[in-house]
Amino acid sequence: MKRMTVNLSLIFLVMTALLYGRDVLANKSATSIEVPENITKGSEITIRVTVTHNANSFIHYTKWLQIMINGKEITRWDYTMGNRPEGATFTKEIKYKAEGDIEIRAEASCNIHGSAGPSTAKVLVKE
Repeated sequence: MKRMTVNLSLIFLVMTALLYGRDVLANKSATSIEVPENITKGSEITIRVTVTHNANSFIHYTKWLQIMINGKEITRWDYTMGNRPEGATFTKEIKYKAEGDIEIRAEASCNIHGSAGPSTAKVLVKE
């Protein structure tokens, strides 16, 4: 009985460290943006954002992804335990018609550890 209690205590300690520890096999959700550097005015571009995170389980997952252009939110995906991203690393794409220079900001957040911070990219529009 004593040995079982010690084993259960050890399992509980390890599970707690894995689920809530900031540095134990966990990380913050991070983003990277792929866009062309230069385009012609009025062109439609594809903005590709990749999210990387070490986990995608019902208790540890990327909670949201947001894309902003010139300070305005263009789109956002919110996730829950029952509606998680398709993987620990996943990519989302949107189309955007650019009439002038744009600055893109993408950020994602882990439901436990938060965000690694936003990533940014600029697209210059040529006449």
